[in-house]
Amino acid sequence: MPDQNAPAQPPHRRRSESSRRAILDASLDLCAQHGYGPVTVEAIAARAGVSKKTIYRWWPSKGAVVLEALNDAANPAADFPDSGDLREDLVVQMGGLVRGLLSDRRVGRALVGLIADTHHDPRLAHGLVDDLFGPRVDDARRRLLKARDAGQIRSDADPDLLIELLYAPLYYRLLLHQGTLQDADELRVLVDHVLRSFAPPS
Repeated sequence: MPDQNAPAQPPHRRRSESSRRAILDASLDLCAQHGYGPVTVEAIAARAGVSKKTIYRWWPSKGAVVLEALNDAANPAADFPDSGDLREDLVVQMGGLVRGLLSDRRVGRALVGLIADTHHDPRLAHGLVDDLFGPRVDDARRRLLKARDAGQIRSDADPDLLIELLYAPLYYRLLLHQGTLQDADELRVLVDHVLRSFAPPS
């Protein structure tokens, strides 16, 4: 739960970058070792070699620390290419997402725990959507709209529905501990199944 008495986060320019990096790395290392739930701000501070006060000066909660660590890890792992070939761009981007984030034990365990934490922390839930997922969804939407304008998918295709159909299986597997689609051929099968539903008329 967020510490209601924790001070507001000051501008990022006041942070020591080395301390910030140590704190973010410590949060992911601890999540990998113990799972998200048992990790505390005190443990992160001890692992990073900083004071608990330092963490609360920059973040309101453990979840906020982990969220920033995940956001850092997502760059550039989830960047969206634009080669002109929508199918291959999706396979490349989704493959980078899986390899760089979902199958990384540090990141995967932190993400699963953070998602669970958002169910009783509305502030954290907004941060997850606005800071972590939102910008990546916007990138995917722009790429799909460009493909729609180029006639690569149906003119009435809903890009948001396409995104849900493409990426939901990845997170389903992560959240239910079913492994990940790491092989490019497996990803192509998924992409092909979805794109066939949105193929333009012959």
